[in-house]
Amino acid sequence: MVFAILVTYMIVEVRVKPSSKIGPQVQLGLNRSLLVYVREPAIDGKANQAVIKILADYYKVSKSRVKFISGLTSRQKRFNIDL
Repeated sequence: MVFAILVTYMIVEVRVKPSSKIGPQVQLGLNRSLLVYVREPAIDGKANQAVIKILADYYKVSKSRVKFISGLTSRQKRFNIDL
């Protein structure tokens, strides 16, 4: 008998660098989290929306599948990505 486990989501830890001249770019951080550089400033949620778009492109899913878990006003954020 063979059992298969289907993973339908993953939790990603992200460190955001808003107003970056490097961005938009995704790098692997030292502690296995992602380092995301965005050009948008951290004002009125513009950087958060840019991070969602970048993560959706990076994991090849739609933006509606990327959801905040924590860190809405912090540079350290956690996202749930539905696969």
